[in-house]
Amino acid sequence: MIDKSIVKRLVDEWLEDKEYFLCDLTVSADSRIVVEIDHEEGVWIEDCVELSKHIEQGLDREQEDFELEVGSAGIGQPFKVLRQYEIHVGEDVEVLTCDGKKLFGVLKDVTPEHFVVATTQKVKKEGQKRPVMEEVDHTFAYTDVKYTKYVIDFK
Repeated sequence: MIDKSIVKRLVDEWLEDKEYFLCDLTVSADSRIVVEIDHEEGVWIEDCVELSKHIEQGLDREQEDFELEVGSAGIGQPFKVLRQYEIHVGEDVEVLTCDGKKLFGVLKDVTPEHFVVATTQKVKKEGQKRPVMEEVDHTFAYTDVKYTKYVIDFK
């Protein structure tokens, strides 16, 4: 089986001095390597090809054959790393909490420990007859959610 740390080192070499970042890297028991990268402005296919060639040059197919897939993290897919949260601050996201509650709102703040999503909801103010629409902040630890993902809006 191919050593994941070797593949990680090759990916890190390629990422050096680039604005791309690694989202996921898996190496299965049958030597299938899957690398997912992302970039604030999207991922170019030419860069995926370049990274794929870099990885292939660093591995020896004579020693062990492998299948290699390099691609983008995928728009609309759940975030996997902190950097994905950071580049989507100010944008619409969907959050599914561990207790099954789904929220749609704006990703407002991100720290290594938690993130904040602002939703607009009806709130009954003391002394008023009717509820009013108000922005409400929801703070989540990353372990409190099943997923967070960017919401694509075609409006």
